[in-house]
Amino acid sequence: MKFGGTSMAGSERIRRVANIVRRQQAAGHEVAVVVSAMAGETDRLVNFCREANPLYDPAEYDVVVASGEQVTSGLLALTLQALGCQARSWLGWQLPIHTDDAHAKARIEGIDSEALLASMAAGEVAVIPGFQGLSDANRITTLGRGGSDTSAVAVAAAIGADRCDIYTDVDGVYTTDPRIVAKARKLKYVTYEEMLELASVGSKVLQTRSVSLAMKEGVRVQVLSSFIDDDSAPSDEIPGTLIVSDEELEGLDMERQLITGIAADKNEAKLILTRVPDRPGAVATIFGPLAAANINVDMIIQNVGRDKGETDVTFTVPGADLLRAQTLLEAQKEAIGYNRIITDGKVAKISVVGVGMKSHAGVAATMFRALADRGINIQAISTSEIKVSVLIDEDETELAVRVLHTAYGMDATDQAA
Repeated sequence: MKFGGTSMAGSERIRRVANIVRRQQAAGHEVAVVVSAMAGETDRLVNFCREANPLYDPAEYDVVVASGEQVTSGLLALTLQALGCQARSWLGWQLPIHTDDAHAKARIEGIDSEALLASMAAGEVAVIPGFQGLSDANRITTLGRGGSDTSAVAVAAAIGADRCDIYTDVDGVYTTDPRIVAKARKLKYVTYEEMLELASVGSKVLQTRSVSLAMKEGVRVQVLSSFIDDDSAPSDEIPGTLIVSDEELEGLDMERQLITGIAADKNEAKLILTRVPDRPGAVATIFGPLAAANINVDMIIQNVGRDKGETDVTFTVPGADLLRAQTLLEAQKEAIGYNRIITDGKVAKISVVGVGMKSHAGVAATMFRALADRGINIQAISTSEIKVSVLIDEDETELAVRVLHTAYGMDATDQAA
């Protein structure tokens, strides 16, 4: 069971979480719990680091920010004990959760689960701080923002859990953001592949790395809300969203939706390099320095070469990396040979996702037609086997999501809602 920051924000909410955990143990389950820091706490600790030293050492940064989860793990263990449960906290170095040494963005390499399993078998609830681990150099590491989801899936895989329940401030995965589309429907099942695409293109329900790990390790993940009444049914009976393999979903013999979800991401920025020499290796001189600086490039468009042997190259990067990318490319202007850089930070990526696309034609055509009918201009396009993404003006984000939700027949009927 994993509980996010909003679920752990204060004594009253921690008590509510403890009651949810206690009910699961009372139902006969062996339970491990992964917790996030209280909502807003990690931001507060990050600001302390920046005030202490703007060019902070990432290893010491990890020591500071990992403390937020240490507090909530101890508090939840104390609260469970007050309810009559056997419980103890297990810090990342006590299990230990082994990671590489990439501080602030470490990756889990393995978990020593023997002591944890023995504790759970003895009837003890294990409370584990998410987001952190231990490097080979015996230093505390953190996994990057949202890393508690990854911690939970990794622990579930290490102990062979039947399921990993991710409790959040939403009660499942929806066809799109319900704050944008009131008629968005909650999905009963989503495949790993679909959730991975949704998470990577802007859906904030789960961290992308956690979904990737769940798919690799075959961990069944359920997303559900922790904001439930004390007398509600246990999570085995609550209709959250179950994230499973494609094979398991086929075994349920359900009629597959063509489109599973629509995601919007305003954290995008567009760069255009004009009059790039149209010759072998030119594109490599653009994207090589960006890759070396760990700047992820998403959509890429290279126009047809002009008569003069020149072309324009358009691509997108995360909005937070726009200035860094521009500075890098300006430093490489002579090597690349472009004329000028045009940037735009006011763009958004809209994506439609669904494994049903594999066997149906016309998904992209429906998207393009629906947007054109509302006068929404498409600036760039990228596709995968189960996703079509377009880049549009940021101001048209909500309109585009609503238009597409209707165009694909995804609106919930009043009766179904």
